[in-house]
Amino acid sequence: MKFVFSGQILDAGLRELRRNRELVPVEPQVVDLLLYLLKNRDRVVTKDDLIAAVWGGPIVSDSTLTRRINAARTAIGDSGK
Repeated sequence: MKFVFSGQILDAGLRELRRNRELVPVEPQVVDLLLYLLKNRDRVVTKDDLIAAVWGGPIVSDSTLTRRINAARTAIGDSGK
């Protein structure tokens, strides 16, 4: 399955992100995070939802979650503005 948005393609099968056809290096958990958010784009996703889906449910620190979210935003070119 491929997700196309803002000139980018996230290929779930290949587990890769491309921006303007160029490969964007991302960590596996960042790919998992982006895929989960895209698949659930029609609803508000909670912190607990993310932890269960991306980390499998173990206790994850807020800083770890924040770092992965920031990495995902950077990967897709989202400055937050």
